[in-house]
Amino acid sequence: MTQYVEVALAVPLRKTFSYGVPKHQSPAHIGARVLVRFGPQTQVGLVVAHSDTPQVSPDKVRSYIKCLDDQALFPETLLQLCQWAARYYFAPLGQMLTQALPLALRQDVSATLETELQWSLTDAGEGIDLSEFKRAKQQLKVLTALNQSPLPQSQMEQIASKSVLKVLQDKGVIQAQPQPFEPDLSWRQQLQTNEAPLTLNSEQAIAVAAISSQQGFQTSLLEGITGSGKTEVYLHLIDAQLKKGNQVLVLVPEIGLTPQTVSRFQRRFDVPISVLHSSLTPKQRLNAWLRARAGESAIIIGTRSALFTPMKWPGLIILDEEHDQSFKQQEGVRYHARDLAVMRGHLEQVPVLLGTATPSLETLHNALSERYHHYQLKSRAGNAAIASHSLIDLTHQPLEAGISPALFEKIGEQLRAGNQVMLFLNRRGYAPALLCHECGHLHQCQRCDAFYTLHKSNHQIHCHHCDDVQAIPHQCVNCSSTLLFGHGVGTEQLEQVLAERFNDYPIVRIDRDSTRRKGELDKRLKGIKNGDYRILIGTQMLAKGHHFPDVTLVGLVDVDGALFSSDFRAPEKVAQLITQVAGRAGRASKPGHVVLQTHQPQHPVIQQLLREGYGPLSRSLLTERQHAMLPPSTHMLLFQAEAHEGQRAYDFLFEVANLLRGYQALEVLGPLPAAIERKAGKYRYHLICQAANRNHLQAIIEANLDAIEQLELARKCRWNLDRDPQDLS
Repeated sequence: MTQYVEVALAVPLRKTFSYGVPKHQSPAHIGARVLVRFGPQTQVGLVVAHSDTPQVSPDKVRSYIKCLDDQALFPETLLQLCQWAARYYFAPLGQMLTQALPLALRQDVSATLETELQWSLTDAGEGIDLSEFKRAKQQLKVLTALNQSPLPQSQMEQIASKSVLKVLQDKGVIQAQPQPFEPDLSWRQQLQTNEAPLTLNSEQAIAVAAISSQQGFQTSLLEGITGSGKTEVYLHLIDAQLKKGNQVLVLVPEIGLTPQTVSRFQRRFDVPISVLHSSLTPKQRLNAWLRARAGESAIIIGTRSALFTPMKWPGLIILDEEHDQSFKQQEGVRYHARDLAVMRGHLEQVPVLLGTATPSLETLHNALSERYHHYQLKSRAGNAAIASHSLIDLTHQPLEAGISPALFEKIGEQLRAGNQVMLFLNRRGYAPALLCHECGHLHQCQRCDAFYTLHKSNHQIHCHHCDDVQAIPHQCVNCSSTLLFGHGVGTEQLEQVLAERFNDYPIVRIDRDSTRRKGELDKRLKGIKNGDYRILIGTQMLAKGHHFPDVTLVGLVDVDGALFSSDFRAPEKVAQLITQVAGRAGRASKPGHVVLQTHQPQHPVIQQLLREGYGPLSRSLLTERQHAMLPPSTHMLLFQAEAHEGQRAYDFLFEVANLLRGYQALEVLGPLPAAIERKAGKYRYHLICQAANRNHLQAIIEANLDAIEQLELARKCRWNLDRDPQDLS
């Protein structure tokens, strides 16, 4: 009989820990949680293996306190996925497994769905005379309802308050008893649809037929221009899986897209849908996760971490807007949900579909090299035409809040015609800096190499890097002048100027500041679709995947800053951004027009994008990357180190570089200061490692990781590894 279990714990150590099985107990299942003593603390860990011999002397091995689950939380495929991810991203297995669990399950709580209470009459209540309750109308209402049949808690709460129920319970006439949870799997017997599917055009029909015919694991890229009907392709593929009794996992990049996606799917399918994202309470998220695991949820929709949701009958994984940076985790284990989705499809032998109008160069490279199947949608669905484009050269133009006279005129024309107008500016706040008019001093954050953003609405200056907030100063800290004003334009200022110019037309602003309160984003998006607003102002939150049929004009106020980033991915990112924002125009029967304002009208990225579109441009950028020996033609790893004393971080990475420079298969660049060298009071440095062969990179880092961790300076600064980094700032 097994005497020991190997437990993965959420600690920064790349090992598992041996624990004994308590006497007279069977060993916990692999994939189940156990409560253990780790040093002076009690922790929840996950069993990953059984063993007859511990890693240390048997007399030093403690037994785990108790097993929290009577079965494995994860199916074997998800456990394998986490093990693969921990190795690939050079992370402790315990941290990877913990990150994959809902927050509630990282504690000593039950992993079973709560049973709903069932209310009924007691024996005393069966024979009671209802006329005695004529004056207690609420109590009479309850007794009358229960006289018909027992009712669940959810229905009882609609009939009477908890206090009324307690009074009747104390009188001994009603009782509540828990009912065992039985998952409702009726959706697998007969699929119900709420609306008929739309007729597919030839391109959509080819993609649906080809992907539906795939057996087992295949990865496909659906590259469709904005408004080409990618979602309708998803719906047809989901329909085919549901008819087979299979579950479907759909990942979206932003919480803001989740209600829209859920609504669209609910209109089509009368099946249970689970939603998982960070705005849910831990209890809500746990219940959604458990319902999906039990097979009750036919469709699971969520953001990045929903990737780890177990499915009893997995059938298809869809990743919408696969290019989006939000799929890359930036804290803890820095995994990419897109890459792990492909690996999960491989482990579970189900097809994976990546959909976007602007594929990442990594995905495009895999598609063009035939590792992925590739389907293209080149025309818009229905009667919608591709929006026309125009370029406004801002050189020598008089600007008001960054808007040129020509754009003001176009805005007025569309508003008078009864249409909606959308303006995009990827800078929130009133202005990106606070400037002294007399000495020219720009107010800089004391903890970062960045300027404070001016927020007039709440009378604050705010550093968006370290989150430091201060009241707007009355005097310049440099010369004591009181002549301070905002320098540059943010969405708040844009809203103010447009409200003054077009005061007859309601305006909505969507950015992180205006949608901070729970439910506010959903409320504003519904208002846009209902026609409550005519002018839409926003950052990237407004640009991602939304369908606004009445928007006929989209204005990109300023994208110049993104053109000159030090990040080698900058041309790709700015092209994706412009294309996605422009795609909000003319998505229905009304023709759309896109206006791009720039001081760089001759920039090659802008010129090729407007002339040929994202498809040809992305292929040109891919060729440039190959010539420059940059990802995806090579494989990159980023060491990041930070310390209050910058020299410590630099010296640590210098020692790491010395360990790695002896390998011919590896190119080592740095240490180099980060783009924002000082952030939140710490100095930040980068070390970049590149290799032409992925396996060589893996082997070299694994061979040196222990030596790196043993460096004395490794304990004197904070450092991490980022495999396949998406942001070098």
